[in-house]
Amino acid sequence: MRERIGILCSGGDAPGMNAAIRAVVRTALYLGYEPIGIYRGYEGLIAGQLEPLGAGSVSGIIQRGGAILGAGRSPRFHSPEGRAQAYIHLKTHHITRLVVIGGDGTFRGAQTFLEEYPDLQILGLPGTIDNDLYGTDATIGFDTAVNIAVEAIDRLRDTAAAMGRLFLVEVMGRDAGFIALHTAAASGAEAVLVPETPTDFDAIVSVLERGWQRQKTSAIIVVAEGDEAGNIVQIAAELQKRFTQYDIRTTVLGHIQRGGNPTAQDRILASLLGMQAVYRLHEGASGAMVGIQKNEIVLTPFYKAVKMHGALNPLLLKLVEILSL
Repeated sequence: MRERIGILCSGGDAPGMNAAIRAVVRTALYLGYEPIGIYRGYEGLIAGQLEPLGAGSVSGIIQRGGAILGAGRSPRFHSPEGRAQAYIHLKTHHITRLVVIGGDGTFRGAQTFLEEYPDLQILGLPGTIDNDLYGTDATIGFDTAVNIAVEAIDRLRDTAAAMGRLFLVEVMGRDAGFIALHTAAASGAEAVLVPETPTDFDAIVSVLERGWQRQKTSAIIVVAEGDEAGNIVQIAAELQKRFTQYDIRTTVLGHIQRGGNPTAQDRILASLLGMQAVYRLHEGASGAMVGIQKNEIVLTPFYKAVKMHGALNPLLLKLVEILSL
């Protein structure tokens, strides 16, 4: 029997996960392993939902959103009993190497799993649209999520200009403002609100007033869902009190940022990291996330990847401020 490599997706789905699955499967075959797909993430591992994958199993999926293996969270994997059942299924299927695709929750689970069962080898791929993992310049799905948000705002600008409105657009990012900041910079938004910085309503009103004086009759403000000032409705109400000239409307983009075809950048990133994960497992690596920094493949221990979130680019924050004049 050939040695086997398992693969699963955990947590929320992200565009590019299928490209990563495809790369892991075909690289495993290239190196002489038998790839085993695990459905529904850690929950599927506990339930024993595993089956072999061949080259044909991943044909025609590089362009598809979602995850053919399914994803999701597993409360049962938080318990020692659940992890013990998962380990039994791995041993029953003769799997000692595992690639997990997901975010911080996925990697925390993998770290605990390894501490309890050190005979396993596990590497992770950063599959999350939030781009909030330390140890990689970009996560799988982030570029697509930003592009989806930018396209939506481009459309909203037409309506905002025609109707003379201020739109607050909420994007995903409960704990991190990467999507919001990049979306604001790319769409020419008048302001951006992110969890990492305090919201200054006076500064926002000053920007709106300058625009109004220049006879600017519409504006866009991008809001990360986790902004410390509150939810988008509360923020809109506060701005309406301070600046009555605009008819203020709110739009929540929500989970549409996770769906749809991944961009070329996400397809390439996912494929490259998936290939490298298999090679690094083959070389004996374990307990780390496979990322990319300055065009170099790097391994970051799970505990560090989830504990040390990356920082927003201050130049982009300044860019949004200056170009809103």
